[in-house]
Amino acid sequence: MTEQVVVIGAGVIGITTALELQCCGHSVLVLDKGGVAAETSAGNAGAFAFPEVEPLATPGIMLKAPKWLLDPLGPLSIPPAYALKIAPWMYRFWRASQPGQYARLLEAQANLMRLSAAALERLLPSVNGEPLMQRDGQMQLYESEAEFRASLQAWEVRCAHGIKFELLESPAAIAEKQPGLSSRFTHAGFTPDWLNTIDPKKWVEHLAQAFRGRQGRIEQQDIRALTPLENGVRITTQGGTIDTAKLVLAAGAWSHHLARTLGDHIPLETERGYNTTLPEGAFDLRMHLTFSRHGFVASRINGGVRVGGAVELAGLSLPPNFKRADTLLKKATQFLPGLNTEGGTQWMGFRPSLPDSMPVIGRSPNAADVIYAFGHGHLGLTQSAGTAELVAALIDDRDVPISLAPYSPARF
Repeated sequence: MTEQVVVIGAGVIGITTALELQCCGHSVLVLDKGGVAAETSAGNAGAFAFPEVEPLATPGIMLKAPKWLLDPLGPLSIPPAYALKIAPWMYRFWRASQPGQYARLLEAQANLMRLSAAALERLLPSVNGEPLMQRDGQMQLYESEAEFRASLQAWEVRCAHGIKFELLESPAAIAEKQPGLSSRFTHAGFTPDWLNTIDPKKWVEHLAQAFRGRQGRIEQQDIRALTPLENGVRITTQGGTIDTAKLVLAAGAWSHHLARTLGDHIPLETERGYNTTLPEGAFDLRMHLTFSRHGFVASRINGGVRVGGAVELAGLSLPPNFKRADTLLKKATQFLPGLNTEGGTQWMGFRPSLPDSMPVIGRSPNAADVIYAFGHGHLGLTQSAGTAELVAALIDDRDVPISLAPYSPARF
């Protein structure tokens, strides 16, 4: 049997895309080895971070890296066993952070953020999704006048792209919005249009339920390879083959392995992130908090608190180092003095990241019936609805609302 459209990946990108394709009239089958929200979509911070228009590859960022790397439990870590393998990716990242490249990537990020914010607002009423949203904003915190002043250029960039924000320049002003923070935080920036889901796993499961309710199918399959056909694509699984007219590859951190079976070599790497989720009542958290200097966040999940972040460039195979989660939680107790750390659950997830901070959204150079939609890094949840609309337009051969050149799989 030949399927009309198969989506590989049942995380937030895959499920949101499947739902959008379904709304455009397609019969859609979703395949995933682990099932719905089985990986990174289950345990992230739950943020729709639309104000974050700057790419990670910013000018001067590589000057900070050596200092971070000296601390094995700091904001950035590369285990010695993985250092040589990650070197080519880091070189590409450095190239992307040069001023000329940065300006181009900033525009691309801002365009995808605007589209994704509008697309989410279109999606929410169609799936009765508003009860799963928290529209409380986000506060980015600084520990000194100097640190705050150093951040102003980034706030000017947000202003230039129409991002609403309020700068707070005293502990008292911060406490009005979020009581209970340490007085070490002297300045902050508040972005009111930032929103979070109450639980990223519940959000993806909610979308999957809507998809199934409209006759969509989701199957667990261990996929081994993709082969282009004269018209369509053949999917080789552990148990056999499936033919489809069109295929969307949205398998997150595992996507590049399948892309390689088509002859496409995408330089995707894995930013491993760690967190601890504390139960309801752990702290009176009123919004998403970003501890800029320390590279982690605190977000409200199911009435509790999720403390997590940082970057560990270590691929898919090395064992997790949960000392990183312990370190983040220890810092959080210093920053949120009333935080109750009992009853926490630790987690590690794989963020699929490309060296220029942009995802891959576009046709495979070697298989016209395959659309790639992966590599969103920290922003998979944020950019999911926008990505879904772009993929649906490509499947239908419609015009797209933004240029896809910055996200092209052929750019590497």
